[in-house]
Amino acid sequence: MANDSLLKLLRRRGRITEAELAERVSLSKDEVRAQIAAWAEDGTILGYQAVVDPARTDHAAVAGIIEVKLAPERDGGFDRLATRIAKFEQVVSCYLMSGSYDLLLVVEGGDLMEVASFVSEKLSTMEGVLSTSTSFRLKTYKENGFAFGEDDDPERLPVAP
Repeated sequence: MANDSLLKLLRRRGRITEAELAERVSLSKDEVRAQIAAWAEDGTILGYQAVVDPARTDHAAVAGIIEVKLAPERDGGFDRLATRIAKFEQVVSCYLMSGSYDLLLVVEGGDLMEVASFVSEKLSTMEGVLSTSTSFRLKTYKENGFAFGEDDDPERLPVAP
């Protein structure tokens, strides 16, 4: 149980100290350190990263959200093609989905044309890619559990009877 709480805390606050983690999940610092090392060793923890507000940087990237329909491969399903697509440097995230399309991609580029070129020249031309549908991120309200642009004193919404 403490391990579930520890992993949840690490996901939400990756820079929290071992002492704070230990106190919050009722483990010793040595137990916390050992568990984190074990998760890093077995691949449970793949890495750490900052959640950055692109509106506050000089290099705000354009993000395209791409729905992809694939032709499944014999003896491989979608895995081989999805793995190939995920290796493109422009692909930030790649998910196998249920529903009307097979993959959901998050792709970043310096501008709209860079994302469009990726779709038209690399993604759409791959054997096994049947169709794509691209939308562009206009504004981010929340990402990976972090809210963007929150006020210190948020307006409370009225409760209607």
